[in-house]
Amino acid sequence: MKECYSKNQHDPMGQQYPVNQIIPFSCVDGPGNRTAVFLQGCNIDCRYCHNPETRKLCVNCGACVAKCPVHALYIEDGKVKFLPEKCVRCDTCIHVCSHDASPRIRYMSAREVFSEVQKYAVYISGVTVSGGECTLYPDFLEEFFTLCKEAGLNTLLDSNGMISYASLPDVMAVTDGVMLDIKAFDSAEHKRVTGFDNTQVLQNAAYLADTGKLAEIRTVMVPGLNDGEAIIQEIAAYLKPHMDIASLRYKLIAFRQNGVREQYRHYPQPDADYMENMRQCALRAGFREIIVI
Repeated sequence: MKECYSKNQHDPMGQQYPVNQIIPFSCVDGPGNRTAVFLQGCNIDCRYCHNPETRKLCVNCGACVAKCPVHALYIEDGKVKFLPEKCVRCDTCIHVCSHDASPRIRYMSAREVFSEVQKYAVYISGVTVSGGECTLYPDFLEEFFTLCKEAGLNTLLDSNGMISYASLPDVMAVTDGVMLDIKAFDSAEHKRVTGFDNTQVLQNAAYLADTGKLAEIRTVMVPGLNDGEAIIQEIAAYLKPHMDIASLRYKLIAFRQNGVREQYRHYPQPDADYMENMRQCALRAGFREIIVI
């Protein structure tokens, strides 16, 4: 998707990228108090996606413009424009969109995003870039993280692992760690959950562990869709050589129906007993640092 965004020759700040939102202070997007940047666009199709409106780019059909109750959207030169100062985040535009997109994005350069982050720099320990899928925009990541590192901020990616990190050495050089989603270990199960196999994801898991940049493994537990216990056991076996050397943090995330597309809301939310069983399974498998949310 990166090729969709060419350099704006009239913008001294540089190439523009689709930013879905910037959360000034987050305690769930990595350790400590962080600023989280969410980029628009994804390269897989998770059935349980909790923010499916970040998956694709606006096609400028205009269906959302007339429905916006506060007139925060308008059309100019055939494109839907967004006025963030008017938006009340009622999500009407998200609900009426039939393209898994959002008109509530800003096209910003890496330097413009960093200027936003600088406002909070004295209150945070680092930044996390998520999505969508952030690695679709490696040029942004390299420039933005370089600026963050120069400012003394820790840098993390929250990624689905579907793009080779080994092919992005300049990005990885300024990335302190990756919070890697492993949605399934079995390739057929991963394809059923996301539409794609997971060969690249597992290669990335080994690469990150080898380089000391596997900050966290994440798996969403969805009873009836993925086999949580099998995933945990197979990931542990796959990464055992690394677990024998250093502790790997594993975050087990309970599926929740809020935000999920209607056709996938029939999956049950796992209860506390189910998640405790998954935590015990992770302990037995050799993980020592386990977070359940």
